[in-house]
Amino acid sequence: MILSFHIEYKTNWGEEIKVIGSIPELGNGDIQEAVTLHTEDGVYWWIELEAQHPANHLIQYNYYLYRGNEIIRMEWKALPRFIHLSSDINKEYKMHDHWRNLPDQQYFYSSAFSESLLARTNREKTTESYRKGLGIRTMSPRISKDYCLAICGNQDVLGNWNPDKACLMSDANFPEWEVELDAHSLKFPIEYKYVLYNKKENRVEEWESGSNRQISDLEIREYETHIISDQYVNFDFPTWKGAGVAIPVFSLRSENSYGVGDFADLKKMIDWAVVTNQKVVQILPVNDTTMTHTWTDSYPYNSISIYAFHPMYLNPDKMGVLKDPERAAGYEQRRIELNALPVIDYEAVNALKWEYFYELFAQEGNEVLASDSFRLFYMANKEWLQPYAAFSYLRDRYNTPNFHKWPEYSNYNAHEIEMLCQPGSAYYAQISIYYYIQFNLHIQLKEASEYARANGVVLKGDIPIGISRNSVEAWTEPYYFNLNGQAGAPPDDFSVNGQNWGFPTYNWDVMEKDGYKWWMKRFRKMSEYFDAYRIDHILGFFRIWEIPLNAVHGLLGQFVPALPMTREEIESYGLPFRNDFLEPYIHESSLQQIFGQHADYVKQTFIECTDKWEVYRMRPEYDTQRKVEAFFAGKTDSDSIWIRDGLYSLISEVLFVPDHREPFKYHPRISVQKDFVYQSLSDSEKGAFDYLYDQYFYHRNNEFWRGQAMKKLPGLTQSTQMLVCGEDLGMIPESVPQVMNDLQILTLEVQRMPKKAFQEFGSLSEYPYTSVCTISTHDMSTLRGWWEENYQQTQRYFNEVLGHHGIAPVTADSAICEEVVSAHLRSHSMLCILMFQDWMSIDEQWRNPNVQEERINVPANPENYWQYRMHITLERLIELDNFNEKVRELINQSGRNPEK
Repeated sequence: MILSFHIEYKTNWGEEIKVIGSIPELGNGDIQEAVTLHTEDGVYWWIELEAQHPANHLIQYNYYLYRGNEIIRMEWKALPRFIHLSSDINKEYKMHDHWRNLPDQQYFYSSAFSESLLARTNREKTTESYRKGLGIRTMSPRISKDYCLAICGNQDVLGNWNPDKACLMSDANFPEWEVELDAHSLKFPIEYKYVLYNKKENRVEEWESGSNRQISDLEIREYETHIISDQYVNFDFPTWKGAGVAIPVFSLRSENSYGVGDFADLKKMIDWAVVTNQKVVQILPVNDTTMTHTWTDSYPYNSISIYAFHPMYLNPDKMGVLKDPERAAGYEQRRIELNALPVIDYEAVNALKWEYFYELFAQEGNEVLASDSFRLFYMANKEWLQPYAAFSYLRDRYNTPNFHKWPEYSNYNAHEIEMLCQPGSAYYAQISIYYYIQFNLHIQLKEASEYARANGVVLKGDIPIGISRNSVEAWTEPYYFNLNGQAGAPPDDFSVNGQNWGFPTYNWDVMEKDGYKWWMKRFRKMSEYFDAYRIDHILGFFRIWEIPLNAVHGLLGQFVPALPMTREEIESYGLPFRNDFLEPYIHESSLQQIFGQHADYVKQTFIECTDKWEVYRMRPEYDTQRKVEAFFAGKTDSDSIWIRDGLYSLISEVLFVPDHREPFKYHPRISVQKDFVYQSLSDSEKGAFDYLYDQYFYHRNNEFWRGQAMKKLPGLTQSTQMLVCGEDLGMIPESVPQVMNDLQILTLEVQRMPKKAFQEFGSLSEYPYTSVCTISTHDMSTLRGWWEENYQQTQRYFNEVLGHHGIAPVTADSAICEEVVSAHLRSHSMLCILMFQDWMSIDEQWRNPNVQEERINVPANPENYWQYRMHITLERLIELDNFNEKVRELINQSGRNPEK
């Protein structure tokens, strides 16, 4: 079989075009084995080669731009190029390609649209192949199931410009369209246009705009097929907008739940979405977070594996039935009791499910593990599944997830773990139960995913930015992480001391060397179940807030990577540098304000005098926040907490923090203008520091951070077909919206967290189309909760945003909530995804009577218990005809129920 590739691309001196494909002759997908094309002018590139005919009659390929051995540009490859081969192994194929840039509306090419929202369930077969053929293919993703793409042109087979006789194209590889013409009947030059064909009415509904497309002349010989890849086709479609609901899986409540939502309940939530014309169901991370088997494991962003799902999301009834009726009846009674609780009892729920798992595994585990379907699952997932199962077993054996404390296996050795996990091992039953559970979780989530697609609903997942330092990945791949730091977020209106998530930060330099393989595998695994995803804290791909291990709060952190300042640079702003700026500023005048009646106790116990009048320093045994934390461990009285938190703030009283990697370079301390150390400066010093602070945080690093993101995000976001959304809230550098716009990553817009400076509330009419808008997130109070938090702010919102006169109501009644919901639905954002609680707020009868029960997380509280549950069952929700009709009407009136 002969293959030839032809592409037009203007290169610079020293650059080469290479092709990589799925067969050995094209490198078998290995970038090190890419095949270089030839050129005579640096514009037209080609190669001809002989290849073996693959057994699956399919070749996948893409072009890359190289300089030396380095890839400097790649095509948009979320949708790879394909060659569909006939059974004739002697045929020749000549590809005539254009370089594929990121399409203007890349989001429509995502699997969210191609597999769900605009899915074509009954696709045509691959186009017929001819002995002498001309293939024409193009991309057009917005064509719904009642339409197809066709070609009309100056050939008999193309209808001779009669649209009634246009040549219909195959959607076998939608959103790519293709047709092969019998070249025996063609007369060159060929002129044609693409047309939108209504299959129900058998007529052309729209012609593409612009000049006719032309194929001047091709010498097509017998047993040869030339394939022309045209640029993208767009028609004048109406703007597509959809609505959706956001709710954690654990918060779902059905009549069959075991006190917590599970993957089977997702199907009922999808049913409600269908009933109300919603297009998206968004959930929080569902990975296993089991560390201590206590309620503190309820935090869904602190997982022990980036691949394994949490066992509590299994529905036991879908796994099998216990043969002992008395035991089964006992479990049923406990299930009913737990399911009646208003919130999740995390420990009781997991204890119940694990008891059931052990019994069912003893009953039928061996049979399941011997099945062909399990073997396929195991072989496809062994790379992560085996270390996860071993980690989980060792965690319980040694009563800690901190593998550094394990007496054996603390340093991961693949061979040792392979031996530990062998079927003949004494511990195999205790390890293999995790295989069994993950296999069932895979089945149940896959079933929910396929159910969503079948019903035209997008299941949207969540990728946390961090990993736990006590996780499988930190154990097996420590070189990818900086375990001597903690990731978090700088201060904002919701957390004045910043957030300390405790996660290690990433060693991006190491990850870059292997092409971010770790992230690629993570994204691809997620794409098995989801058609859209939210990148938690996408700012972390630009820079992450890294906090020293000895700090509790986030105030002493710094952005990494960033460009720290030398002493000379600091002084160039007019601020004479003093070493005192690096030490906590502790003055007599501030102690009384911070500690009140406890000031003398603090002076006697925690601080000591210096040689300066009324100036103190921390005693060495209490000079870090972690040391202070250890002293007050277990002390929960209000005075102890007052003193502890005051000492935390004292230790944060510095003007600069040293760079973690270059200790003689510095970063201004975040939000320091509110502290005593700043107040101690002279007016001229304050002015110099303010200017330096503004330049550092908002200007100095912008291009540097843009470069960091563009190293990572293009390849990662194109590694799957999922629709990409980014959580871009917080302290946002100018480069973030630029990169997200360039890569067409949907932003997150929250009206009470505006992105424009000096705005109190965002303007819904100014939201970008490529965005997801919402009223609340899981890290915020709900609409009703927010309304009651700050009366002055609520009053301004009532008058200035909603346009009402007079006094705002003390609580947000259903009419107010409906007005806010309706306004968000009418925003310009592509997606309006509202928290379930905010949807329910529009109905006085059916919303939760206790607004305080609706809050999911308080970011400022590191010990938040994630236990919110729906207050009504999903079955009852689907039966609320009047409420559901109201939701449907709001969505339909806003134009968020598109037909095509």
